[in-house]
Amino acid sequence: MMKSLRNLLRRFGRDESGVLMAEAIIVLPFMLWSYLALFVYWDAFRSVNTAQKAAYTISDMISREMVTLPTNYVTGMRDLMRYLIDGDQTVKIRVTSVTWSNANSRFEVDWSRSPDGAMLPLTTGTIANYAYRIPAMADGDRVIIVETEVSYHPAFDVGMNDEIMKQFVVTRPRFVPKLCMTGVTCS
Repeated sequence: MMKSLRNLLRRFGRDESGVLMAEAIIVLPFMLWSYLALFVYWDAFRSVNTAQKAAYTISDMISREMVTLPTNYVTGMRDLMRYLIDGDQTVKIRVTSVTWSNANSRFEVDWSRSPDGAMLPLTTGTIANYAYRIPAMADGDRVIIVETEVSYHPAFDVGMNDEIMKQFVVTRPRFVPKLCMTGVTCS
């Protein structure tokens, strides 16, 4: 009896039938999670890349303007950004014209607009918080700052939270020394 029990245990120990199925059942959830995680991370990278390209496109378009911008111009840029992103993400945009004053040793805001008040307009007092992000400028030089915020919601829960992708783009006007906005004194 002991001998037959020992033989049964040896045979059971050498039997490899069904091992592949057991391994597949153990590994399959990890493979599926890995696939979904790669999809989500790739989609997040694509979304960041698209938001960045859209922000730079809008900044470049504004920098090429040679006339006074109408008050609804920034709203049009927000709508363009929504089109370029082509998704259901929430889009916020703020466009600000900034000059450097040697006399006051600070950046000064000429004008700042955000459609529907989505982002608070920058002022000469609040632009100081962004001074480290603005390149050095000569006295009286002006730049256009385009700030965008685009929401991102991952398709699957694989450890990524909802994010707000922020872009901060500084561009000099290309063809004119300054860009003016309708309704704002342009000196």
